[in-house]
Amino acid sequence: MIIVYNRETKTYETEQVAGNTYLKWTYSSPVGMKLLELIVKKKLFSKLYGFFCDSKISRKKIPSFVSEFGIDLSLCEKKLEQFESFNDFFTRKLTRPIDRALGSLISPGDGKLVAYDNIDLNKLVQIKGYTYSFSKLIDDPSMASKFSEGTCLILRLSPTDYHRFNFIDNGICEETKKIKGDYYSVNPIALKAVTELFCKNKREWSIFHSDNFGDVLCVEVGATFVGSIIQTYSPREIVKKGDEKGYFKFGGSTTLLFFEKGKVSIDEDIIAQTNKGHETSVVMGEKIGEKAIR
Repeated sequence: MIIVYNRETKTYETEQVAGNTYLKWTYSSPVGMKLLELIVKKKLFSKLYGFFCDSKISRKKIPSFVSEFGIDLSLCEKKLEQFESFNDFFTRKLTRPIDRALGSLISPGDGKLVAYDNIDLNKLVQIKGYTYSFSKLIDDPSMASKFSEGTCLILRLSPTDYHRFNFIDNGICEETKKIKGDYYSVNPIALKAVTELFCKNKREWSIFHSDNFGDVLCVEVGATFVGSIIQTYSPREIVKKGDEKGYFKFGGSTTLLFFEKGKVSIDEDIIAQTNKGHETSVVMGEKIGEKAIR
């Protein structure tokens, strides 16, 4: 059971997990873990399922998925019958309001958020009680000094979430660097079972030169069934807050943001819930913090 904090109602909710029984069996049973290492975490496994999700046959999955998980289609740019495949539906574009206030920090996407201040780059929190190393995450030790004692945001996207990620501010983003890896799930069940999971999965990272928050390290982490991480922005060109950066194809995924020390102040309710061990449910464009006052 995954408990998530709802900012609007100020209550806790139980997350409805797609494939919950499969996840629990795979990441907790001896047979499941063996299959995970032999087959499930491999690129081919996710790629083959990706081919199916790109096919017209996969359209049949959409109505039942929408019904089972209560997906709100009112914000979609397309109607249900207009989606050409399950991946077309999964990567659907939504119309979201953007907090345009100068100096406000917005969520880069929909999902479940945790935030950590004063981070120790040798013991970054993957999930409460489980850590990983910054140098292993991006495979570039030269970046460590820039983000030491800064702020880290982890936005987990479940398969039921909107799967596009966007820019948090006006600025310019450098070219994306890609790191090959495995395809473990990023669900909390998996994060507890696989040490340093973020450092093992396929991931991509880039430096975003933000107008209000200094240099921000953006990391996109793939997961089981995520055949592709698609970057849609143009490197070294000016972007505006809320502009699309890219999207994930089918599967749960994660976006991580690292800020330099003293550049950002995260909203107190998000920090408080993180300290209690709870994720906070957020949507793209929603204010989650602001420029730090010096």
